[in-house]
Amino acid sequence: MRIGELAERTGTSRRLLRYYEERGLVVSTRSANGYRDYDANLVDRVVQIRGLLDAGLPTRIIKQILPCLDKPRAIHFPDATPEMLATLERERDRMTERVRFLTRNRDAISEYLDAVRTYVP
Repeated sequence: MRIGELAERTGTSRRLLRYYEERGLVVSTRSANGYRDYDANLVDRVVQIRGLLDAGLPTRIIKQILPCLDKPRAIHFPDATPEMLATLERERDRMTERVRFLTRNRDAISEYLDAVRTYVP
């Protein structure tokens, strides 16, 4: 798929997609006319990248953990520093807390809907 379609399917600007490619987070091939061509599986990859960036991870760490999101997994960690591991542990813990918070709120909304539906004819 061309960059415009990937941008549309992921809600990501073309500029950001080119940046992700520059940082080695996604890969494209070039067609004979020089246009970028992206594999369809990159839709999920870009969504994952955006989520990790939203969580506060820098692109250098995202590049290292992206293989963990693929199957088969090919994990490489030649430059895993104590600082990087500490950053990942903090982010993991922060995400865990956020998941708990979102789950609690989802459950509260579900209970509210169940209660309201019992009174609505």
